[in-house]
Amino acid sequence: MTSKERVHAALRREPVDRVPVFMWYHPQTARRLAALLEIPASKVGAAMGDDVRMTWVNNNYAMEGIVHERDGESHVDDWGIRWQKEGAFNQPVGFPLADATREEMLRYAFPMEKIDFLLSLMRPVLEEAGSFFIGCDVSPCAFEMYWRLRGLENAMLDIASDRELAAAMFAKCAQFSLALSRRACGEMPLDWLWCGDDVAGQSSMIMSPDVWRETIKPCLAEIFAEGKTHGMWVAHHCCGALRPIIPDLIEIGLDVLNPVQAGCPGMDALELKREFGAMLAFMGGVDTQNLLPFATAMEVRASTERLLAGMTAPVGGRGPGGYILAGSHTIPPETPDANIFALYAAAGITREEIFDRASQIRARCA
Repeated sequence: MTSKERVHAALRREPVDRVPVFMWYHPQTARRLAALLEIPASKVGAAMGDDVRMTWVNNNYAMEGIVHERDGESHVDDWGIRWQKEGAFNQPVGFPLADATREEMLRYAFPMEKIDFLLSLMRPVLEEAGSFFIGCDVSPCAFEMYWRLRGLENAMLDIASDRELAAAMFAKCAQFSLALSRRACGEMPLDWLWCGDDVAGQSSMIMSPDVWRETIKPCLAEIFAEGKTHGMWVAHHCCGALRPIIPDLIEIGLDVLNPVQAGCPGMDALELKREFGAMLAFMGGVDTQNLLPFATAMEVRASTERLLAGMTAPVGGRGPGGYILAGSHTIPPETPDANIFALYAAAGITREEIFDRASQIRARCA
């Protein structure tokens, strides 16, 4: 099967030759694997056997697509947010609406003139549309975009003290994501529309489920509907303990939930599969905080095999499948190489197969 066929079949609960995979790597992990495989770091996913090709076309591009070499280096993006490299990642350190008045916030204009450029970031991805499963990432969609503009503390104060303003700003943020979605879904051969909005932490949601339902759920519903209208799968990323709103996400059309963060209350992957697996597919659930970095390779393989058996089991009259193997976060740099290869071996991807693909990549890059 091609990667495209494999992911579509798994999401339709049809037989597959192996479970589809879409793994994310910490930059240091990617560089280490690249050195081991003797390929560019950007090609590590391809060598390892990942089935999905995707990139950011919203503000996550400013966070992850612009790379600085040294700590302290920074840039101001097209939204007016200042990002600074701290460790491996860019972090927001300057918020354009931090000191804005209510009126100034409501007048804030998103960079609509940059939409053509942002969508052009998909060109290298679309070149692989014949054989790989293609996604377009239009996140962050609402709350997460707003706090990057306003600052997290101010955003939370707005929710508490001026719910009308917060809802209006969430809607403004979502409208930009929706504009990107309409163009991408209408003009590109996508397989899924990828949305995202982190509204939960390690132990609970950042806001109450009722506030989320009142202010953010309608925004996401409109974005999800764009993907569904074009016959695409809709995937959504939200870290943390979002269990209370999973039924709401299903109600507004969600097909695939990511990352199923292991260790958070209510987010046990196998329990979620049993409860929602007839209505929802999952991507994630591999524990990247404890299992991958600190277990033995044998333990990683055994745990992954148990996860796969449960997450691909038939539920509620549906066939087997409904799962894409992925971590609950990026694979951290302290993860031993043997544990990474054990994870892929559990999915039916051998070390030899990985090195063979790396050899083919080297030949194409030569």
